[in-house]
Amino acid sequence: MENVRLVEGDTAPAFTLLDQDGKNVSLSDFAGKSVIVYFYPAAMTPGCTTQACDFRDNLSSLQAAGYVVLGISKDAPAKLKKFQEKEGLTFPLLSDESLDVHNLYGAYGEKSMYGKTVMGAIRSTFVVAPDGTLAHALYNVKATGHVASLRTKLGL
Repeated sequence: MENVRLVEGDTAPAFTLLDQDGKNVSLSDFAGKSVIVYFYPAAMTPGCTTQACDFRDNLSSLQAAGYVVLGISKDAPAKLKKFQEKEGLTFPLLSDESLDVHNLYGAYGEKSMYGKTVMGAIRSTFVVAPDGTLAHALYNVKATGHVASLRTKLGL
C-alpha cells in the first residue's frame, strides 16, 4: 500500500490524541494559530531526543513568531511523560499508539534502516497555517539540524 503524501495547500487532517498527562489535545484547539506538528519514531532514542531538545531550545522564538509545537509518536502517554520530564520538554507530546494519525499524515510506512526495509514512523514535520491548510509538508527529515532548517523555511 502506497503511503498518503500530503502536500502544501492540503487541509491538515484533524486529530485528537492523549498528551503526556492523559489529556485530550486536538488540532482544532489551535484553530487560527500556526502549528508545527512533528512525528518522531520513539521517545528517549538518540535522534528523537536531539530533535525534541532542538524544538525545546527554539521554542520561545517559535512561540514569539506565533507557532505552537506538537510532537507525536506511537509511545504511550506514560513513556511520553518520562521523556518530557527527563529532557525538560515544554510542549505537548501526543500519543498515537494506533498509528491512525501517523497514517492520515503519511508519517508511517516503509523506510530504510541500516540497509533493510522496515515498517515504522517516518520522521516528518508539518506546518499548519492558521486557516488549517498545510504551509509545509516535510518527509524524511533529519533529526539533527532540522529545527534550524525549519526556521529558515519559516523565515525566522
